[in-house]
Amino acid sequence: MEFAAIVQRQRAFFQTGATRPIEFRRAQLEKLSTALARYEARLLAALHADLRKSPGQAYTSEIGLLQAEIRCALKRLANWTTPSRRRTPWFVAPARGWVQPEPFGVALILGPWNYPVQLLLVPLVSAIAAGNCAVLKPSELAPRTAEAIAALVRETFAEEYISVVAGDAKVAEALLAERFDKIFFTGSTRVGRMVLAAAAKHLTPVTLELGGKCPVIVCADARLELAARRIAWGKFMNAGQTCVAPDFVLVEREARDTFVAAMKKVLHEFYGDDPARCEDYGRIVNQAHFERLVNYLHDGKAVHGGRHDAKDLFITPTILADVSPDAAVMQDEIFGPVLPVLEFDKLDDALTLLRGKPTPLALYVFTRDRATEARVLADARSGGACVNDVVSHMIGAGLPFGGLGESGMGSYHGRAGFDTFSHQRAVLRRATWLDTPFRYPPERLSLRSVKRAMRFLLGD
Repeated sequence: MEFAAIVQRQRAFFQTGATRPIEFRRAQLEKLSTALARYEARLLAALHADLRKSPGQAYTSEIGLLQAEIRCALKRLANWTTPSRRRTPWFVAPARGWVQPEPFGVALILGPWNYPVQLLLVPLVSAIAAGNCAVLKPSELAPRTAEAIAALVRETFAEEYISVVAGDAKVAEALLAERFDKIFFTGSTRVGRMVLAAAAKHLTPVTLELGGKCPVIVCADARLELAARRIAWGKFMNAGQTCVAPDFVLVEREARDTFVAAMKKVLHEFYGDDPARCEDYGRIVNQAHFERLVNYLHDGKAVHGGRHDAKDLFITPTILADVSPDAAVMQDEIFGPVLPVLEFDKLDDALTLLRGKPTPLALYVFTRDRATEARVLADARSGGACVNDVVSHMIGAGLPFGGLGESGMGSYHGRAGFDTFSHQRAVLRRATWLDTPFRYPPERLSLRSVKRAMRFLLGD
């Protein structure tokens, strides 16, 4: 496939100005919404084939969130695109200043396999709303979903506006060699570094949505049964293959046994005696990830779960106790249904452990004490955070979602997504009927007078 030709056609189409009118953007968002409804059954079947997602989970975590993002953009697009006034200094009076968001041009959106619909097409909603063209690269590790998305896009949009490129890592590498005006990548930190290095060759602005070991701090004063229920929901949805899933739990020692017992009870309620037969529990994406996760089971004592089946790519929801902070399972993002539980005696001990790790995509704390909450939020860095919940901060368009440091850069969802795919262009318009001479040479004022004038003319 001639990737250069695809980018050139899209850039030529963008330069016609066709993507800029709000009416055009609205029409494309509505077309995407209609296409999603038309392809819903095929997408649900593909998600089940790739990841064993149940129809309910697939809709709520993928298509439903995507449709909500479209509705938000349609409702607020006029407000987002309106230029915003800015103050101008007396030095240039009389003048007006404003900031107007403008599309970058041709965007490349690289999606992951774990939520292959939502995490590829929600950024597309933002790109369309901002007035861009886009090339989409779905993950080859969710092949049926990639095929369905490609068919949906081909049927809905002209190739010179939105196109899909299928293939493996070599295809992604070839795409990254082209000059795009914006790159949006969701995936691992390792690949994120490669994306950033490729973008640097063209000085292309990049948004990276990566991962990391998202910690949970559970204090003894927390409602432990509620904490267990919410943590189990966030950890084991999609068989743990969620970028903001709780990666490990730090629980206050005096509450450890009660918390673990509550987790066991909740997991039985969620998935029954045999999670392998539960329609609400997914599978590991491929053999390589399965083997990586099974190796983690040796890094502690499985106080719940631990069973696995290579033929079915199945690992039961597992709680690991007696885990050393230096164990392999505590080094890299787990991205699977294995949850290490470690104890701490003092909050300082937990925060010290977190400070020694890369900045995670999300941080979770369960406590009923506002001072403890404030302390954790102040002392532990993260891309986003929840207090007395997990994952929910990324649901909906109200809060920006993104990482920090090794967990990413930039954010999206709602207005944040529109801004991510927009250049904030500063504009100043100055009147012509007045032109004070003192700014032109030769200098007419002493340095002392210049300093006094500057304080007045450039002051707030």
